[in-house]
Amino acid sequence: MKNLKNLKIGVIFSLLFFLSQNLFAGNFILSDDNLIDPRAKSKINEIGSEVKSKLGTNVYIYAKESLDLNEDTSRKEKFDIIKNLEKEIIPALEKPYILLSMSVEDMYVNLLFSDNLEEVVDKDDILNGYVIPLLASKDKNTLLAKVSASMLNGYSAIVDSLSENKEIKIESNAEIGNQGKVSSTIWRVFMYTLIVTSLILYTYAVLRKKK
Repeated sequence: MKNLKNLKIGVIFSLLFFLSQNLFAGNFILSDDNLIDPRAKSKINEIGSEVKSKLGTNVYIYAKESLDLNEDTSRKEKFDIIKNLEKEIIPALEKPYILLSMSVEDMYVNLLFSDNLEEVVDKDDILNGYVIPLLASKDKNTLLAKVSASMLNGYSAIVDSLSENKEIKIESNAEIGNQGKVSSTIWRVFMYTLIVTSLILYTYAVLRKKK
């Protein structure tokens, strides 16, 4: 209970800061815990401003390194706390909106929509195709690089869906969108190749033992 109260207090202060500093400054990154590279932040805000201007939709990011939940917190309790956090954030968002939220250590990513925008943007495609693969990749890249890439990639993919639906080109997203699609395709090809290779090696090992 104490952790939950502290969390709510922290959310209230975060929202007050956001309302006074960010909303009117065209900042579409509500929180990032310094996990997003300044260049990626600048690009996200540039794209967000053009999307708002041309499409009338606000696309936000809320990224945290951790929500500092107790280690003994069950998965259901953790889920409920995160959902309550999102409910605290939503009233401060300008409609229509799409919110890409994430907590790294809690292994949580989500997309929230207003005004039936979930019919325009495929949540599973965005998260599974553009965000999660970069976050979950086992490589030498730093956490900053992974979060920056995944958030920019996911943000760009969301904007692609919106612009295609309205048939209005978002100039600031043109190059990023294409790169994001290529990265997603490469990741999927890599995973399929890995699975097929593993099956071939397993089959070879079984056949060799039978000999």
